[in-house]
Amino acid sequence: MAFPLSRLALLGTTLCLALPLRAAVTDVEHGKYVAQLGDCIACHTAKQGKVMAGGLELSTPMGTIYSSNITPDRETGIGSYTFAQFDKVMREGVTPTGMNLYPAMPYPSYAKMSDEDMRALYAYLMQGVEPVQQANLEADMGFPFNQRWGLALWNFAFLDKQPFQSDPGRNEVLNRGAYLVQGLGHCGSCHTPRGIAFQEKAMSDDGRSGQHYLAGETVEHWRALSLRNLWTVQDTVQLLKTGQNRFATVAGNMADVIHHSTQHFSDYDLTAIASYLKALPPGKDDLPMPSIAHAPAAPPADLFTRRGGLGYLQFCSDCHRSDGGGVKGLFPPLAGNPSIVASNPTSLLHITLTGWETAQTATHPRVYTMPGFSRLADQEIAEILSFVRTRWGNEGTPISAAQVKTMRDQLNPATTDSSAFETPRLADLLAAPNADQVVRGMRLHLQTKELLPNNVGNSLNCTSCHLNAGTVADGSPFVGVSAFFPSYAPRSGKVVTLEERINGCLRRSMNGQPLPPQSADMQAMVAYFDWMKNNTRPEDKVAGRGVGKIDPAIKPDLENGKQVYAKQCAVCHGDNGQGLARADGEQVYPPLWGDQSFNIGAGMARPYTAAAFVKRNMPIGFHEKFPLGQGGLSDQEAVDVAAYFSGQPRPDFPDKVKDWPNGGKPVDARY
Repeated sequence: MAFPLSRLALLGTTLCLALPLRAAVTDVEHGKYVAQLGDCIACHTAKQGKVMAGGLELSTPMGTIYSSNITPDRETGIGSYTFAQFDKVMREGVTPTGMNLYPAMPYPSYAKMSDEDMRALYAYLMQGVEPVQQANLEADMGFPFNQRWGLALWNFAFLDKQPFQSDPGRNEVLNRGAYLVQGLGHCGSCHTPRGIAFQEKAMSDDGRSGQHYLAGETVEHWRALSLRNLWTVQDTVQLLKTGQNRFATVAGNMADVIHHSTQHFSDYDLTAIASYLKALPPGKDDLPMPSIAHAPAAPPADLFTRRGGLGYLQFCSDCHRSDGGGVKGLFPPLAGNPSIVASNPTSLLHITLTGWETAQTATHPRVYTMPGFSRLADQEIAEILSFVRTRWGNEGTPISAAQVKTMRDQLNPATTDSSAFETPRLADLLAAPNADQVVRGMRLHLQTKELLPNNVGNSLNCTSCHLNAGTVADGSPFVGVSAFFPSYAPRSGKVVTLEERINGCLRRSMNGQPLPPQSADMQAMVAYFDWMKNNTRPEDKVAGRGVGKIDPAIKPDLENGKQVYAKQCAVCHGDNGQGLARADGEQVYPPLWGDQSFNIGAGMARPYTAAAFVKRNMPIGFHEKFPLGQGGLSDQEAVDVAAYFSGQPRPDFPDKVKDWPNGGKPVDARY
């Protein structure tokens, strides 16, 4: 078929135009990947700010710097930059107006970038990023650091503008890894020690100074650990891709690096980075990086006889477990964790005082949190951290109260808890005149299934409902409880003793058998309640007692409850309500239905009672509420999910026919 000449000419013109357009699109796409390799978003996007518009506060020993607007806005961003001007900023830290940037901008690392990557990054920032008109903030630096002309001298002394050169003694993978780590990844900005002029002591592993490269540094009150001779290649790839591996979970600024940057890297590039880091000779102060994760260990022998052990048991073990093994995919292990055993405990203190959250990645989209424990006294924190640094094979040194105080003064962590609830400290059990008995009573609440196998008929413990051995506000705490017994119980239709109430839980919530009232174990449980009573009188109102209330007028939506359960609950309690257990059968989190859960006579089998508990206590690790990051669902969600799981199949309770003999049966009772 013949085309008119004019159409052929038009077609030729169109093809000529399409070729550079396609090339430009390719540059933009590659540039986006380069921006991810360089982690541009993490530094140039303020908290809750617009992407790449700058304004993120960066603390340095010399003062505060704010990241700049790198969107293509022509007035406040970089929209008017030519490529040559952009290249000069990236490689030399000098803007088109001649202003020198502070080396917190890692231009000494970006100087190693290839011309191809630099041009692609320029294309992306100019064509692939939305322009945002947002003026840059002035740095708050004291004299003489506010005199930017001095940075020209700094560049003269320390800046090497030589692009990356491949090492012929390394293979392609190692050279690619070196290029990414030394250049775009600018890993040395945080992980390489700095000199007196804030210069990185080494920009690569070459030469005599190369021993300092990636050997660890303290940045913004976080300890960036040594990256030399890191874990196995596979373990490092997993950490960079998902934010966690067998040994650790990232924290602090590194969580943003994983979220915005490394999770998007190709598998080839991740392997290249991990291979390069593994190939670096270990430094003299490096931690030995294991290739085999710690096997599950028995709880420390002094877990119940040391203040640090009891403090750990109360505030840490629900997530990190008594063996320090953590919960896979949720909460990191403490056994062999580099942040735990590091000679410099800065990051450990930082996390403890201000909290922590996981990196949000495609593999782990749900973010898990740990609240800050600044409510605890310096001595309490020192006791707990000293305990975890010296147990489960960890060989760290003890932490002093003075170290905690120093970090607290530097961070000034906020405490937002306005509750009047006084959290009892299990560590204080050791000072009781009947310490052995009350510790035994506490353990019976914490390890009911293990210590009372003939009385517990399912996989629950008292602490399944009475969180942290009954010390959490609105988590069915034991504070003051014994002051209210004997008391009238509508369900029994009579006045019951504390011993009878405990046996009621054993028979209903634990689907088991009662304890003889005068037995040593029953009296130990009562003694623990009495220790919790403190000075409470029968007429007193105890803040945080019970689980609170929820409006019974809220009608449950079972289909939504099923969805809420799948999204928020199944990770701990199983897709089919079976709970979470380890390979050896040890129960980690309790089953919510089925033969190993509570029977229909338990309070939790009533939807609105369960909803009140869920509202205030589930899920854990959801935000920053002390002490478990617990709660966070709306009233409707709590009612929906409680109705869903409480209505699932569970054991019968033969004596149900005796309940509420005097009337007053709740409308949500299962029978």
